[in-house]
Amino acid sequence: MRRVLLAAIALLPLAAPAWEQPVSGYAYLPEQMQAMQDDEFENPGMYTVEDGGTLFRAPGYNGNSCAGCHGDNGSGLDRKGIARYPVYSTRHGGPLTLHQRINDCREQHLDEFPLTYDEPELIKLETFVRHLARGEPVNVDVSGPLKPWYDSGKALYHTRIGQLDMSCHHCHDRYVDLKLRDQVLNQGHSNAFPAHRLLTGGVSSLHGKFRDCYATLRALPYEVGSEEFIALEVYLHARGNGLPIETPGIRR
Repeated sequence: MRRVLLAAIALLPLAAPAWEQPVSGYAYLPEQMQAMQDDEFENPGMYTVEDGGTLFRAPGYNGNSCAGCHGDNGSGLDRKGIARYPVYSTRHGGPLTLHQRINDCREQHLDEFPLTYDEPELIKLETFVRHLARGEPVNVDVSGPLKPWYDSGKALYHTRIGQLDMSCHHCHDRYVDLKLRDQVLNQGHSNAFPAHRLLTGGVSSLHGKFRDCYATLRALPYEVGSEEFIALEVYLHARGNGLPIETPGIRR
């Protein structure tokens, strides 16, 4: 049934985009899910924030900790700086996501072995750090050296994929406000991620959500942390510039 509904959406005439200004997925949630996200005691993603805070204060292999540089509760971190990720890194010669930045810090300053992309520890740390910037407007600069990755991510966003021959653009630009089963299609912004997914009962990174979307379209996903998904992350964050960070948001 789900496949039939998606295929039907793909065949609808291509109307003009349903939106001009970015609107957070929060606006498309039922009231009870909005209330769950707003209440830190009811938001299940806050458990992941707490776990990330514990890791943030824990000593690494050399006895140092993230808190040693950035304050016990991350008070030394720049909220506006967090909202600018992904940023261009001359050392990497390309985009550096917040996920990668945290991994690099662990390796360089704590003497830890690097973790693979989307390891649970990294998701917890990213959730904790990004939560510190909750309410700060997303502000990714793609006017300079990040522009080629922005363009690549935009191209991927508009590329039809999978057995359903659809793209991100179909659901999140063309058919916003239509229903897929009991869900209203939103604009597909990334400002809530890492977010608690009711479908899985856990917090998902943005790349984890990409992987799930590819599965929905019956497409073989790229690897988390791949150049393709990082380019898509650059595009999506910049596409939602100005939206407040909601981490950990609540999404289906």
